[in-house]
Amino acid sequence: MNFEWHIFWHYLAPWNLFQDEFLRNGLITTVLMAVVAQSLGTLIGIAAALMQRSRLTAVRRIIYLYVLYFRGTPVIVQLALIYFGLAALNIYHFSNFDLGPVTIPGAIQAGIVGLALNEGAYMTEIIRAGIESVPQGQWEAARSLGMRNRKVLRSVIFPQAARVVVPPLGNEFNSMLKNTTLVLVIGGTDFFFGFSQLNARIFAPFELFAVASIYYLLLTLIWTLIQSRVEAKLGAYAAPTPPVRLRRGIVPRRMLTRKAG
Repeated sequence: MNFEWHIFWHYLAPWNLFQDEFLRNGLITTVLMAVVAQSLGTLIGIAAALMQRSRLTAVRRIIYLYVLYFRGTPVIVQLALIYFGLAALNIYHFSNFDLGPVTIPGAIQAGIVGLALNEGAYMTEIIRAGIESVPQGQWEAARSLGMRNRKVLRSVIFPQAARVVVPPLGNEFNSMLKNTTLVLVIGGTDFFFGFSQLNARIFAPFELFAVASIYYLLLTLIWTLIQSRVEAKLGAYAAPTPPVRLRRGIVPRRMLTRKAG
């Protein structure tokens, strides 16, 4: 069997890819699903990381079990439990949801919930590490100024913790883009599903899935570029003040400012 180059180049071109309804809708679904699931997972991670600091032992244990379960079991099993398991027990049925002119299938809803819960467990540990990277003296200094805990977190702790959180957060979003393919097992119609449907029509698996891999690679490269820009801005914000060269040596600018004052 020969490699069909004309099929490969045809669907590699974006204008041809977007002509196929399954591929076009699948690409949009994949990106939106990754963004929404990552956003929800980050919010869950922030809440869970703060709950880990609770004085209540029961609360800390609940968060510990949540992180332990969702980090210790496969994502595909979690998706199956959420979509099929909850429906089998008559706890919750994910039915299609109409959002204006757009219909969100139940499988996509379950996929977002499952991916968000899984991501939340990882983000809990990432955000916890970011918060703990801030010296304890920052907490004490802020409280001595009369700041409440919410103000301390919002204005003092989170801005400093962001420098630790952003790099692994970007890596997690890259993983999220690839994990969206798992919704196929619960009937989700994502980007990979579009290529599967196209392959069922023309049967060119190597050519089509090679194109799919390139598009997934492009998505991750685009996000890597965005992430590097964000990290550069955070690094510039956190960079120490450059020294000033004098006749007798190098003195940090902040020391000159204090002397001038």
